[in-house]
Amino acid sequence: MARVSSQELLARLKNGKLIPALLLLGDEPYLRDACRKVLMETFVAEAARDWGVSRYSADRGETQRALEQAQTLPMLSRQQVVFLEDVEKIEKLGEKNRDAAVEQLEGYLKDPAPFTVLALEATALDQRMKLAKLLAEKTLVVDVGLGENPEQRISAAIGLARQFAVEEKVQLETGAAEDLAEFVAADLMRLKTEIVKLATYAGDRKMIRRQDVSALVISEKTTTVWELADLLASRQTKKALEFLERLLRDGEEPLQMLGALTWMYRKLIEASEVRGVSNGWQAARALGMRPEQAELALQSARKIGKPRLLNGLAALKVADSRLKGGADDTRAALEFLLVELAGSRAAKAAF
Repeated sequence: MARVSSQELLARLKNGKLIPALLLLGDEPYLRDACRKVLMETFVAEAARDWGVSRYSADRGETQRALEQAQTLPMLSRQQVVFLEDVEKIEKLGEKNRDAAVEQLEGYLKDPAPFTVLALEATALDQRMKLAKLLAEKTLVVDVGLGENPEQRISAAIGLARQFAVEEKVQLETGAAEDLAEFVAADLMRLKTEIVKLATYAGDRKMIRRQDVSALVISEKTTTVWELADLLASRQTKKALEFLERLLRDGEEPLQMLGALTWMYRKLIEASEVRGVSNGWQAARALGMRPEQAELALQSARKIGKPRLLNGLAALKVADSRLKGGADDTRAALEFLLVELAGSRAAKAAF
């Protein structure tokens, strides 16, 4: 079958015609979620979604269960949508189990149920393997990624920034969309969140200015402090201080770094409260982050623990007061903060 963009899928679905099987292929959580939402809204009435929408994961070995559900008439709904996530995990199975799963999919796709939309999901597939060839031939492949080319990713994010601004009923000052796309490194979930935040900040002005973006949005470059999470979680104070030194040497501003750290700690606290999540995509939806960052947040939050996270947030507030109050030595203030966040007893004697 054909390969289409997420926007082309949305246009196709306007006529409400059932699509027996499709593959959401790519690594952009926002585009994937947008496709999921429109599939549910198009084919299953809101009141019937408890019965007409079901989710399974190939990573949990649920491929057969998903296909059995696809062949079962839905309750209280004329049509149903069956999602099977993590399809790429089938490629990692042993040969016997992999062949069995591919055979099951092939059997279903030869004669799909007329009342079911089977939505398969994968971040990437090995195009040399039988699974990828089967799905390319038998499903509508929907591209839910922005590609690897940095310029193309930024260009797509700029266009969506303008679309999100229209949805929030605000305008973007010339250059603001470009700044936003650059700051969030074309992360669409974060882009959407930032525009909602900026629209609230703009208020009656109804205009998001470039200076608003600079003041309120933490650049993705600065958020490389995510690499600090594991160091702090495992109390590697020396390495954390070396990391700080490298950032300062590269020209990062102390207040921006502090803002990034504070944002990170708030996300870690959110992550500590997330339950029932089994993979990066689910974590990404819960936390509004990219899958790889969301998984890191979950892992680090478990290591650090809620009490230590809350103490860390309090330490960050103290550091913020010191820096904004004109601390004589900003480097020393940040070093003391990292020692404290790492849980080192040395912090108690440092000041």
